[in-house]
Amino acid sequence: MPPPLTHRRRLLVLAICCMSLLIVSLDNTVLNVALPSMQKEFGASVSGMQWTIDAYTLVLASLLMLAGSTADRIGRRRIFKAGLVIFTVGSVLCSVAPNLESLIAFRMVQAVGGSMLNPVAMSIITNTFTEPRERARAIGVWGGVVGISMAAGPIVGGVLVDSVGWRSIFWINLPVGLAALLLTMRYVPESRAPKPRRPDPVGQLLVMTLLGSLTYAIIEAPAAGWTSPVIVTFALLALAALVGLIAYEPRRAEPLIDLRFFRSAPFSGATVIAISAFASLSGFLFLSTLYLQNVRGLNALDAGLWMLPMAAMTLVCAPISGRIVGSRGPRIPLLVAGIAMTASGVLFAAFEAETSNVTRFIGYVLFGLGFGFVNAPITNTAVSGMPRAQAGVAAAVASTSRQIGQTLGVAVIGAVLASGIASGVASGVGTPSYATTFVDASRGGWWIIVGCGLAVLLVGLLTSGRWARATAERTARCLEQPEIQQATAGAKS
Repeated sequence: MPPPLTHRRRLLVLAICCMSLLIVSLDNTVLNVALPSMQKEFGASVSGMQWTIDAYTLVLASLLMLAGSTADRIGRRRIFKAGLVIFTVGSVLCSVAPNLESLIAFRMVQAVGGSMLNPVAMSIITNTFTEPRERARAIGVWGGVVGISMAAGPIVGGVLVDSVGWRSIFWINLPVGLAALLLTMRYVPESRAPKPRRPDPVGQLLVMTLLGSLTYAIIEAPAAGWTSPVIVTFALLALAALVGLIAYEPRRAEPLIDLRFFRSAPFSGATVIAISAFASLSGFLFLSTLYLQNVRGLNALDAGLWMLPMAAMTLVCAPISGRIVGSRGPRIPLLVAGIAMTASGVLFAAFEAETSNVTRFIGYVLFGLGFGFVNAPITNTAVSGMPRAQAGVAAAVASTSRQIGQTLGVAVIGAVLASGIASGVASGVGTPSYATTFVDASRGGWWIIVGCGLAVLLVGLLTSGRWARATAERTARCLEQPEIQQATAGAKS
């Protein structure tokens, strides 16, 4: 029999869950620093680099809700352990990939394991820390791990890429993954939902079709042409899958995506904010990494050191945001995040901040401050007010929103960059270099980041007031009503 959940053991469970977040988040930040080295070894295009990131986030986003509901049904601890094993094996495979196509395939293996980690870990945390203020602080610590990964990732990645090679960036997942697995087997208690949800294969297929078709159309459009038959076909397929989800899911008693969640304005707002914030983050890292190494000619370590101000601000601000959410609610952190991220984007979009060391430093600090404040209110809002029996699904929707944001951020901003570089070369005199066209080509991407920051600000303001809280209370009562009725019927029988 597992030992009781004392305060010390709850903190240990939090630490174990944070270890899973660390390897997943670290993997993304380390990979960004290694992109130029991968690009040179494999002779890859911009779209090839996009796929090394989006193959992972696409599979992750497609499977997160399935993993959350499956964990609620057969055991969160069991799914969490399986995720650690698959993610670690996938990391080893990535380190020996012989070509770009194999690397992309092995990144998808990683993603299958990753889909079983973060949403399930958040569900474990939600069921371990049941008091709202304590839970908000635990989620603040969870968000701080993202800051740690952002701070350590570029530096660790830079050292490994420059000294050993880009393949070594995947080795660091092995000891952390194995340690987390052993500690999980010893200390994390098993938990399940009182009433497990049934599988929804049709809904799962529609989600995968929607995300896969949309991402493919966006990434490949610059090369194939936005009006080419292939791109139009995939765009229409994505639209048909979206219509199918909206029409099919409400008809199921236990859908993959319970659309009633979105009757809560805070929950809907958290979804939009998560997509916007993480699209902004992934686009920011993608543009910055390629600029620092391919345009400024910095090595991986120096490029990683330039990312440090942004990462340090995220590390410092995430726990502060968690404490503010616990004591005063999500509005203040969301407004701070929206203003800071918007200001950072404007510096790069309107004033070419990347071309000056001073303005680049200010832009990185502002973005890190904003992103540090945005994560805790997203997570807390997503799981607060929802019945604990559906904690896994609610947390999975929030995690899915993050991954959708990362996928779309790299896909859209990468497509804008590729189109800008192609048009710049075509319209230039002679044969302009990649470096001379990059700054102008990236301008559209920075304006997209500005738009994402404004979305965080405005949606956060709209969905954190009294009216929004009232919709959350009504939604919670609606979701709990069937459970109460079933419990009453069971008692009578």
